[in-house]
Amino acid sequence: MLPPQLGLRTLYHDFLALLFPEDCRACGGDLAMGEEIICSYCRIKLPYTNFHLSPTDNPLHQVFWGRVPIQLAAAYLLFQEKGRVQRLLHQLKYKGQEEVGELLGRWFGAQLKTHEEFRAVEVVVPVPMHQSKERQRGYNQVLGFAKAIADHLEVQLATDVLRKNRLSATQTTKNRQARWEAMQQLYAIHKPEAILGKHVLLVDDVITTGATIEACAQVLLKYGARAVSVASIAYTL
Repeated sequence: MLPPQLGLRTLYHDFLALLFPEDCRACGGDLAMGEEIICSYCRIKLPYTNFHLSPTDNPLHQVFWGRVPIQLAAAYLLFQEKGRVQRLLHQLKYKGQEEVGELLGRWFGAQLKTHEEFRAVEVVVPVPMHQSKERQRGYNQVLGFAKAIADHLEVQLATDVLRKNRLSATQTTKNRQARWEAMQQLYAIHKPEAILGKHVLLVDDVITTGATIEACAQVLLKYGARAVSVASIAYTL
């Protein structure tokens, strides 16, 4: 039986939910009582990748073949323009809805924990934003997702290992070699002792070309990470 105060608080919350239902961040419809952030229908309809079931041979892992040695690679969702995932990421990145990343991280972290390969991870490192951009936005949209995964894997979350040296400039006028060289200069290690000899899970929100992950992984390996794996909210085919 619930304590009287807790029971009243729950009834009050349910009453408010009836009067002022929250919107599903994926479709914009009303959330039913008991639903959180994403409605049950959208949760069923989200385009899951299931890459975690074959983390050494899937379309995301193949992106890095011949570029950087990534041990495991998994993305929770497939990015589709004008779809639910794009709407979720828009809410997360531009509308201050950090809870979207936290929820997806809890769901994905629970899946990763069931697989022995990911239980070998020793530290989770989120891809950093440049300090000025993070101050402007007020948060790093990857952090909540990364923290939830670290909590499920029961490992350290290291937010101060990687740093972004400068804001990204447009790469469209550069050839592939020039773009690669520019990316290598974007990221630096701040506390190498935190990743020395460890299996690092590098976490990002969306992976498209893999250039950001490649640059970060190269730096982590250069400064002593034993292995680098990758997890993201979404992957763009």
